[in-house]
Amino acid sequence: MTENETSTPSLGDFESWANLFASYKAFSHPAELHGGLCGRLAAGGRLKPEEWRSLACENMGVAPEAVDSSDELRTFLDTAYEVTLASLQSSDLSFTPLLPDDDYALDQRLQALSAWVRGFLEGMALMAGRQLGEATGEIRELVEDLVAISQVAEGEGDSEEGEQQFNEITEYVRVGALTVFTEFNAPEPPADKTLH
Repeated sequence: MTENETSTPSLGDFESWANLFASYKAFSHPAELHGGLCGRLAAGGRLKPEEWRSLACENMGVAPEAVDSSDELRTFLDTAYEVTLASLQSSDLSFTPLLPDDDYALDQRLQALSAWVRGFLEGMALMAGRQLGEATGEIRELVEDLVAISQVAEGEGDSEEGEQQFNEITEYVRVGALTVFTEFNAPEPPADKTLH
């Protein structure tokens, strides 16, 4: 693993996350950690660097001291947090859940999507709690749909129809995460707005 792979994670770069997880013998799925972070951020939560690092280590099954003794892990986690928050806040709506690319079998991608959604729901519930019950009907319906998606065990195998359904579900999840973010986060004020 090169330093570039770990010091500058990309949201679309599942391999960097998977390699980091493998190098630390993590027992969880990278998509689940990313989903949990996205759920917390989408529900309006913000974490201090040490809180995020601790949460990530706990999710990975890695001793919290690993962050103190590894610049690689600390840099990766800090950058992952910043990149994830920036992508959710981006006005170009380019946010995507962290999932394996098309080189992986459809069942593996479906399992990753299910793990991401479970993480997202958990993170959102931990941050939003009671507010979720008071959310709009659209958000409540979205949560119900996400719960159903999180329980999907396997797809139809690698077929064109299965691929199309997977892509549609992934897009629904992506837009849903952005919808939750919009609902629970005030818009960022424009930079350098000078009144004359």
